[in-house]
Order: sequence, then structure tokens, then C-alpha cells
Amino acid sequence: MEKINQNGVTVWFTGLSCAGKTTLSLAVAEELRSLGYTVEVLDSTVVRQDLGKSLGFSKVDRDENIRRIGFLAHLLTRNGVIVLVSAISPYNQVRAEVRKRIGNFMEVYVNAPLEVCEARDKKGLYQLARAGGIKEFTGIDLPYEAPPHPEVECLTDLETVGESKEKVILKMINNGYLKPRDFSHSSAYFLIFKGRRKREEEARRKELIASINIYGNFRQ
Repeated sequence: MEKINQNGVTVWFTGLSCAGKTTLSLAVAEELRSLGYTVEVLDSTVVRQDLGKSLGFSKVDRDENIRRIGFLAHLLTRNGVIVLVSAISPYNQVRAEVRKRIGNFMEVYVNAPLEVCEARDKKGLYQLARAGGIKEFTGIDLPYEAPPHPEVECLTDLETVGESKEKVILKMINNGYLKPRDFSHSSAYFLIFKGRRKREEEARRKELIASINIYGNFRQ
């Protein structure tokens, strides 16, 4: 497959444990790779095993883990890679810090109610945390600060993985990180592109009419 001339960007999936961050990021990665895009997935749990073994789960250590992931994402992004980060990253301040450093950045709030996340938890971590077996667990005894203005919000208790994936990819297209023509195979994307083109054509028509009116008034 021919390599695509692409723009680097970091798409940062944040949300509670078991909200669906990894599932969604992998679904986006699979589609983009199938089209020839160069994609790297950074899962915070995996990165922590290699680069954060000395870190605990206090706020200070969590923030440091996010900074390390952000540094990796920054290096990859500036070299034209699409980076999909899956990380609880519960604090707004450090997410804003990472956004500023990377530049080409999209925040995806993977939003599911706490009770839904607990029901999905096959490892039983929430149950352990509620019983006191795990300390400093986000959503139980540590807060999660929801993003105030994410580029995308996916309601994973109400949407299918496919629906959430489409929202992310469409925003990446609208922000100029992906090429619309690469998604012409998808009827869902096509309908949205068609609607967008219609709105753009209508806006240009209104601008043309306005300019004609201004010119006519000037000549009078």
C-alpha cells in the first residue's frame, strides 16, 4: 500500500477506567492503518510498565506518568505520526500542559457513568477499591476531572464502538489531519461530507450575493 503523506497529531483518549478508551483507540487505529496511515498507539498501562516502574498512583506520580507519555507523543507527532493515547489522565491541568507542548492535539472524552464502568470491570478493580484493597483509585477515592471543552465526546454507554469511532475520525477530517477522499468507501462519512459541502456551497452563495449587493450600492 502506498504511504500517505500525512500530518502528525496526537489524539488523547481520556476517561475513567473501563470507559472504553483502549477499545476505541484500537478501533480508530485499525481503520486508519487499513488506509495506509502511520499510527502509533500509546496505552498508559503499557508505557508505565517500561517508563514508569518507579511511579506510584499519587497525583504527583500520575502527572509525571502523563508528562512522559506526552513527551513520547510529542516526538512522534512532530515526525508526522498519528498518535493515539489511551490514558485515564484524570487532571485537567496536566492534560492542558501536554496539549500545549504537542500542538497538533485533539482531546477525546470517553464518557461513561461510573456505574457502567464498574459493571464492565472484569478484573474487579473497582470492587477492590471500594473494599479498600486498592488505594488512590480514580473515581473511588481520587477525583476524575472531566474535560471542559474536548474536541470530541463519546458516550460509550449509549453509542456503539463504530459510532464513537466515526465521531473521532470525522473530527480528525474536519481539523485537517485526515483526507476526506480516503473515506469515500463509507456511506456514513459520505453523507456527512455531502452535507458539509452543501453548507459550504450555500455559504459561498450568500457571500457572493452580499458582495453583489455591496457593489450595486456602491455604484448607485
